[in-house]
Amino acid sequence: MSARTFFLKSGILVRFFAWSMAIRVGSTLGSYQITAQIGSGGMGDVYRARDGKLKREVAIKSLPDSFARDPKRIGRFQQEAEVLASLNHPNIAAIYDLLEAEGSTYLVLELVEGETLADRLKRGPMTVEEALHLSGQIAAALEAAHELGIVHRDLKPANIKISDRGTVKLLDFGIAKRDTPVDTEITAGGLTGAGEIVGTAAYMSPEQVRSEHVSSSSDQFSLASSCSKC
Repeated sequence: MSARTFFLKSGILVRFFAWSMAIRVGSTLGSYQITAQIGSGGMGDVYRARDGKLKREVAIKSLPDSFARDPKRIGRFQQEAEVLASLNHPNIAAIYDLLEAEGSTYLVLELVEGETLADRLKRGPMTVEEALHLSGQIAAALEAAHELGIVHRDLKPANIKISDRGTVKLLDFGIAKRDTPVDTEITAGGLTGAGEIVGTAAYMSPEQVRSEHVSSSSDQFSLASSCSKC
C-alpha cells in the first residue's frame, strides 16, 4: 500500500491511500475493517467499520458505482469533506479521514448510534418537551454552520440522527454551499449547473424550489418544516 499526505482547504491533514481491494463487508481499507453495510441511497453507500489503530467504530461513506468516475460527484464528495473538516460542533457528525483508492473516494465519519428523526417519527408524535429538546439541538448545529457561512440545503428528518443518549447529530453536507450574494459551491468547478435544483422537495424553501439565491434563512425554513412533523 502506498500513501501520500495532503491538506484540505480547511488546513486539516488527511492521507490518501491506494490499494486494490474493492470495498465490501469483511474487507480492510487501511486500518479500517468493514463489518456491515448500514445505509444506501442515491448519494452514497454507508458502511460500519472498525478502526484498528484507534480501536473505535466509524462510518465509511462511498460513492455509488455509477458515480465513482463522475468528476462532479467526486467534487461534491471532496466538498463534503472540506465542509465537515471546517465544522467542530457536538451536534454535527465529525469527519475523521478522507480516503482515495483506485479512483474511488471514501469519507470516514463519526458513527452515530441510534435512529434518524424520520425513523423516530414513524413511532408516533413526540411530547412537547422531546420536540423542543431535539429542535434546539438542530438549531444549534445550523447556527454553527451559518456562522461560518455554510448553508446545508438538505435539512430533513432523514439527515438528523438521534443518538442513544438523545444527542442530535446533523448529517450529510454533500450539497452544502457558501452563503454569498451569487450562489457558488464550496469548491470551484461548477458542481451545480445554472437553474439546477438540489435538495429534497418536501422540505425546500420557496426560493430553493425556484432555484433562486439560497441563504441561511432557507435552512431555517427547512428546520421549521422538519420540526413541524414532530
